[in-house]
Parts: sequence; C-alpha cells; structure tokens
Amino acid sequence: MNKKDKNRSGAIVVIRGGGEVASGIAHILYRNHLRVCLTEITNPLAVSRGTSFSEAVFDGVKTIEGVTAELVSVSPEEISRVWRQGNIAIVIDPEASVKEEIKPDVLVDATMAKQNVGTGITDAHLVIGMGPGFYAGRDVHIVVETNHSNNLGRAILKGEAERDTGTPVAIGGLTKERVIWAPQKGIFTTNRHIGDSVVAHQVLGRIGDRPLPAPVSGILRGLMRDGVMVPRNAKLVEVDPINDKDVCYVIRDKMRAIAGGILEAIMLKLDVGD
Repeated sequence: MNKKDKNRSGAIVVIRGGGEVASGIAHILYRNHLRVCLTEITNPLAVSRGTSFSEAVFDGVKTIEGVTAELVSVSPEEISRVWRQGNIAIVIDPEASVKEEIKPDVLVDATMAKQNVGTGITDAHLVIGMGPGFYAGRDVHIVVETNHSNNLGRAILKGEAERDTGTPVAIGGLTKERVIWAPQKGIFTTNRHIGDSVVAHQVLGRIGDRPLPAPVSGILRGLMRDGVMVPRNAKLVEVDPINDKDVCYVIRDKMRAIAGGILEAIMLKLDVGD
C-alpha cells in the first residue's frame, strides 16, 4: 500500500483492551493493513503508558512509533472516519458491544484478565484469546501464549495457555524487585513522569497517605496515571535499571512476539489480502 493512501483495506479487528499487550497487537495489525478498533474501560489502569493506546481515553489521541489511535464514540460512522484518516479507533466500551455495530472479522480478547470476562466463540468469524482463561476450541478458536517462555507467541489451536507465573520480565537481572504493586485500594498520586530517573528508596507516589519508595535505581518505564483509583495489588510502578529512556516509548520484544502470534492466527484462518 502506498504510504500516501490512508485507507485501510484489510479485515476488521476488534481488540478488547488498550494496554501494552493490546497496543502491541494493534500496532502490528495496523501495519499489516487491517482495520483495528480497540475497546477500553472508562478509567484504564495501564502502567506502561508510553506504549499503551489506552492513554487516548484521557488525552483524545495516543501515538506509538508513528501509529495514532483516536478516541471516538461507539458509532460505525466515526470509527470508519478514523480508519479513512489512517488511524486506529478506540472506544470506551467495556462489554465490546461495538462488535454488534461493525461486525468484525476477528475479535481478540487482550484484557489480560487471566480469566474469560465474557468473550465467546461466536463473537466473530475468528475469536482469539490471550493467555490463561481461554480454551481453544471451546471458548475461542485460538489461544496465543503470553507467558515469557519458549512458547511465547505460539498460536494454540486446541487447549489452553500456560499458567500465569506472576513474575515480570527480567530486566538487568531483576524481576519483581523492580516493581511496585498497590498495597491497598485507593487513589494513586504522583508528580513523577514516564522516563524520569529515580534512585532507590526515593518516594515516587502515594496510595492515600502511604508513601511508595522506589525499589531500585533506574528510570520509570512504567507509571500509573496520577489521580486514578486502583484496586489492591494493581501494578503501579515499573523501574528499568538499564537507564535507557528510549525503551519507554518503543514496543517491547515480548509484545512483538505476542502480536506475531496473533497475526499468524489471522493468516491461518482468514483471507486478509488487500
């Protein structure tokens, strides 16, 4: 497709979720000429906000590596307008009811809820579940592995994904040691920003009046948005000990591998030629 032609001409894909995993998938599918619509909740809880299209829920638009998502109403006309302009559409639609309006060829559940939150195998011609909580051949047509193992990105045609380990990806040899989770339910407040340099034990934010010190020194690769109500155990902060600010705004290798599995699944099951 000529870069000057802004019309997307491939299959229609609805992706439930707008966080880092869903955004990596949306980015890759967009670049392969599919028409993508993300669905989100009213107050998304993304931490890796530099690479999450869910930020458009708050700011109207979000650009990741040259690809822009625009927030619109759940309207086929508005969604089509965004596609004609060469962008990804994102709607506030927790139940993904937009599928009844735009009749997607593919529905991807990328909410990463570790359980099925209502996605069914009849929701689209091809339904794909991400990680634990789905059984290929029963709940969805295909499951894509999200665990950081040798099976990462594998398209599973029958059966289920590996169990969630609960362990973040290792960076600089550190996993859980570089992450802060909410010790209690409450409003998270911070005056820090993605990409800021921090030192160990420096206070990065608060849940109510409870201070949250940096677990290690590095840069803020992930940071929950200021003023958001979060549940207990929600991920709030991710410190990258490598100190490379550029990584905050590029899609991680893990997300690219997962997105590759989604693209493979679509190519296996659909004719998506221009």
